[in-house]
Amino acid sequence: MASLLEMKEIFRNADAVCFDVDSTVIREEGIDELAKFCGVGDAVAEMTRRAMGGTVTFKAALTARLALIRPSYEQVQKLISDNPPQLTPGIRELVSRLHQRGVQVFLVSGGFQSIVEHVALQLNIPTANVFANRLKFYFNGEYAGFDETQPTAESGGKGKVVTHLKEQFHFKKVVMIGDGATDMEACPPADCFIGFGGNVIRKQVKEKAKWYITHFDELLKELEEQ
Repeated sequence: MASLLEMKEIFRNADAVCFDVDSTVIREEGIDELAKFCGVGDAVAEMTRRAMGGTVTFKAALTARLALIRPSYEQVQKLISDNPPQLTPGIRELVSRLHQRGVQVFLVSGGFQSIVEHVALQLNIPTANVFANRLKFYFNGEYAGFDETQPTAESGGKGKVVTHLKEQFHFKKVVMIGDGATDMEACPPADCFIGFGGNVIRKQVKEKAKWYITHFDELLKELEEQ
């Protein structure tokens, strides 16, 4: 197991940094916001808490939550236009600094492609660098389920994305940053996991992560010190 000093070294020399999105890059949980927007907020928030605690499989939790929400295409688009995701303070500067250093930045999320792509656009991250779940709709725009073949639709999916990125781009050092159990599980294959508690603190992650931060400025400072 790498020491904190070794982890900082890995971060400073990373080829790629993968960020979780909900409660990490953005302040809210996208699925909870969608649920509120569709009038089933409380029931879905409780399911999210259970999923983040790692007590049910991610896919089971996602299926159950979406069955309750049943968002239409129109509702998803209206949510993005009326209540756009709020970026976490410091993330814009951090991503910009990583890009300046030639580091590839990826968004790896159990959230929804349409919402995550909107976030990527604000951070100048190419949509090809977004890995998230895809909602499916019928021709009339009604909810038709989600694409269960996406790696991010299941537990351990973020690790599969990291493995895929290493194989495709031959990255030597990949860092995963996130607030939840599914992010921590991605290391390995990620070479380093940084727990983030700036929006919400997950007890399990705070206790187990060797490197735990509550503001992205801490990572910016790390890059400046090189």
